[in-house]
Amino acid sequence: MKRRHLLLSMTALAALLVTQAPRVAAAEEVIGASLLTQQHPFYIQLADAMKAEAQKQGVGLQIAIANQDLNKQVADVEDFITKKVNILIISPVDSVGVRAAVDKAQRAGIKVITVDIPAKNVKVASHIGTDNYSGGEKAGDLMAKLLGDKGKVAIIDYPTVQSVVDRVNGFKKALAAHPDMKIVADQAGITRAEALAAAQNMLQANPDISGIFGFGDDAALAAEAAVKSANLVGKVQVVGFDGMAEARAAVDRGGPFAGVIQQFPDKMGATAIDTAVALIHGQSVKEQQLIVPGVYLKGGAQ
Repeated sequence: MKRRHLLLSMTALAALLVTQAPRVAAAEEVIGASLLTQQHPFYIQLADAMKAEAQKQGVGLQIAIANQDLNKQVADVEDFITKKVNILIISPVDSVGVRAAVDKAQRAGIKVITVDIPAKNVKVASHIGTDNYSGGEKAGDLMAKLLGDKGKVAIIDYPTVQSVVDRVNGFKKALAAHPDMKIVADQAGITRAEALAAAQNMLQANPDISGIFGFGDDAALAAEAAVKSANLVGKVQVVGFDGMAEARAAVDRGGPFAGVIQQFPDKMGATAIDTAVALIHGQSVKEQQLIVPGVYLKGGAQ
């Protein structure tokens, strides 16, 4: 009789423990993210913010780095489809070329979010990024102010990425309001080495250039180096875009790199994960979530 009472007590205790134990999901919700690069501080900060927010939200996150290679990005997306991730976050290597990969993910029932760089000619669940057009306008207004509303300007470009296209278009629109300012050169320079070569070529071909707009920090820092090597300090002003630590430090030192439009990748990364979680839970999200950039000049943000 005592043994029977003991067995009943143990059974009741086990039932109580099962009742009180926290429930564990049958399968972890996983977000797949294909990012443009990890060779740039912007994307390092973006990825770190995504990891922190995913941990906070209690979801899995797998990140693949495309290394600015569209073929690798497409292969990474196909791998995420095979793994059946719940949501795909992507920063396209090529805004047009990424369409096939986005279409394939969506046909597999995976909703897609773009971050930083939008995809063209394809609809996604949400795009999270900087308001690049208004940022470009701010860059143009800053350049006009630095040059006293007159002078010849060059652009270091990245024409296959829509976010940069938007920046450059905004920059051009702002300069159009200043009739004594003229854009005399626009050349691609994706990496810092390519941007340096582009800046050197443009300065040599147009020795009376008084301003250079770099589409990103690497381009602007390369332009600064080209201005210095050409002994044009004090004659050419550089304006950049991104505003990571190295660029802000260059602006604070004074010299050719006079100002930078500052993005906020930490906010962008957290918003991307929050949006993915909302989609997983069946909630509606905004199709476009744009983060207004700031202007950083010597001494701090303006």
